[in-house]
Amino acid sequence: MGEDKGATVVRWDDVPREQLNELLARQFITGERIMLAHIHLDKGCVVPMHQHENEQLSYILKGELKFGIGSEDAEPVFVKAGEVLVTPPNIPHKAEAVEDTLSLDVFSPPRQDWLTGNDDYLRK
Repeated sequence: MGEDKGATVVRWDDVPREQLNELLARQFITGERIMLAHIHLDKGCVVPMHQHENEQLSYILKGELKFGIGSEDAEPVFVKAGEVLVTPPNIPHKAEAVEDTLSLDVFSPPRQDWLTGNDDYLRK
């Protein structure tokens, strides 16, 4: 792919891995209207309940996540390797790593809170 066409090739090995807390790390690539992220969750990692304006697809490449969708006491949804969770915009959700997990997440539009560092809920 040539730069003159506006296309870029990115290798995951070249994308910095940001350690958010002892059990959670991420790498992300941002386009103009979309963001692609590798989310690395060690077993027991909890991403607390949150919501965002972004539509989100979570494709589990390895491991398994337990999601709570809509409220803290919602019936859990288990998503394992080879499965995708589609989360519409503005839906409260949380996740817990049932085992060491690698998720490939797509956000549209890109997560501005990640780009500006205003994502303190992930850093606890």
